[in-house]
Amino acid sequence: MSNDDLQRWVTEELYWDPKVDDGAIAVRAADGEITLRGTVGSFRQKREAEHAAERVYGVTSVKNELTVRPLNGLPREDTELRGEVLQALMLDSIVPTTIDARVDDGWVTLTGTASWKYQVDEAEFLAGNVSGVIGVDDQVELLNPQPSANDVKDSIEKALERDAKIDADDLSVDTDDGTVAVSGTVKSWSEHDAAIAAAWAAPGVKDVKDVKDHIVVAYQVRHSGDNTRKEQA
Repeated sequence: MSNDDLQRWVTEELYWDPKVDDGAIAVRAADGEITLRGTVGSFRQKREAEHAAERVYGVTSVKNELTVRPLNGLPREDTELRGEVLQALMLDSIVPTTIDARVDDGWVTLTGTASWKYQVDEAEFLAGNVSGVIGVDDQVELLNPQPSANDVKDSIEKALERDAKIDADDLSVDTDDGTVAVSGTVKSWSEHDAAIAAAWAAPGVKDVKDVKDHIVVAYQVRHSGDNTRKEQA
């Protein structure tokens, strides 16, 4: 797929998604990598724009350089934002009370501890939905029990095999003191996300290495007749 075609497809997907105001978003495509620039009215729209770009066939990575500017043009007080973020975290039973938040110029930093990555993901999601938040930084420490490295590796490999969305034959898992690296190839961005989610779900995982350096998204080219080939980043 040419860069022009991929840029057009991503632009159309942003327009198609009702959760994204694409009026001030510029798209650039270069060998499967998409760069998003411009402005959006909320951090949630910035996040949704990235997700929309990742859904497009042929996209292998997304650089989200969108700037968040509140719709009314006026920044909110940090103390007010922190209060709303903490209220949102408190009302969600998934988020442990050990997660705290501070706000600096509209940017939320999550701190404290949690037992599972999904709890931190939930906190990030809630904080990013608060009106006036322009960014979220995760500094939460995971403190779940530490099984042996072999147990972690084995549990992740079995989870990859069970997941119908993942072709586990082309993936391998390495572990080192709670840090996991999943490497190999997948056939779509959704398969990539499913593999990383499986790694995070294992007991004892503290971190999953930057997947851009380890997992390659290799799309099956849509073919005519009997000819099929792969496009790979």
